[in-house]
Amino acid sequence: MFKPSQPMMARLRLTTKQVNGGYYKGNRTGSMGYFDHKGNYVIDWKKVRTYVVPEGLDTFKLTPFVSKRVDSTPSAYKKQIERNGRTYTVIDSLKGPDFLDQWYSSNPDEVLARETAEQEAVDESKASKQ
Repeated sequence: MFKPSQPMMARLRLTTKQVNGGYYKGNRTGSMGYFDHKGNYVIDWKKVRTYVVPEGLDTFKLTPFVSKRVDSTPSAYKKQIERNGRTYTVIDSLKGPDFLDQWYSSNPDEVLARETAEQEAVDESKASKQ
């Protein structure tokens, strides 16, 4: 009996040649208009993308491209790690939890205000349930 091979059993993407005119792949940009009853394409200007240029861009010195010959800037973030009773200083990238720890330590008044507001909200919700 004939049995299909594993590559034949794989689910592959449809192509425009597999479907008779019922599948348009496009390039994910969306339409900028529509076809009228005569077949002419009419641009809908509400759908056209417009970009606002910032002021002073013509006198701006930097360009969005960086040469490959430029060395990458090392991270200035240093992290203390303890292993086997020793403390090591490691240069690392700043991750989310590390940033929050630094923010909590440098803004104690704001953290205290936030915690009291959260506690008051919890107390109010408990009082409203009773």
